[in-house]
Amino acid sequence: VQLQASGGGLVQAGGSLRLSCAASGGTFSRYQLGWFRQAPGKEREFVAAVSWNGVTTYYADSVKGRFTISRDNAKNAVYLQMNSLKPEDTAVYYCAAGASMVAVTTTPSTWGQGTLVTVSS
Repeated sequence: VQLQASGGGLVQAGGSLRLSCAASGGTFSRYQLGWFRQAPGKEREFVAAVSWNGVTTYYADSVKGRFTISRDNAKNAVYLQMNSLKPEDTAVYYCAAGASMVAVTTTPSTWGQGTLVTVSS
């Protein structure tokens, strides 16, 4: 499966953004999906993951209560709704896919290209 992320941009602190990731070339509903981010000068870190049927979700503590991951298997898409954004959320955000929830939260098998989110104070 190939992944293509979009929706990044510049937003003020406290604002919201919705990232989208479109998938192609595979059986989308078989995959667990996730979002990672990489801030300047820092390592890539896990943000959120959703199971193949959308029932199970995991979040990093830093985004819990502010971000929501969801997926639409009919549209081959996964989303990240980001609310109450903070300057420390500034990063390049990547969507990812894995065969299991353990895999997608640690070592995804497939990565999309990143989309830049900049939160101004």
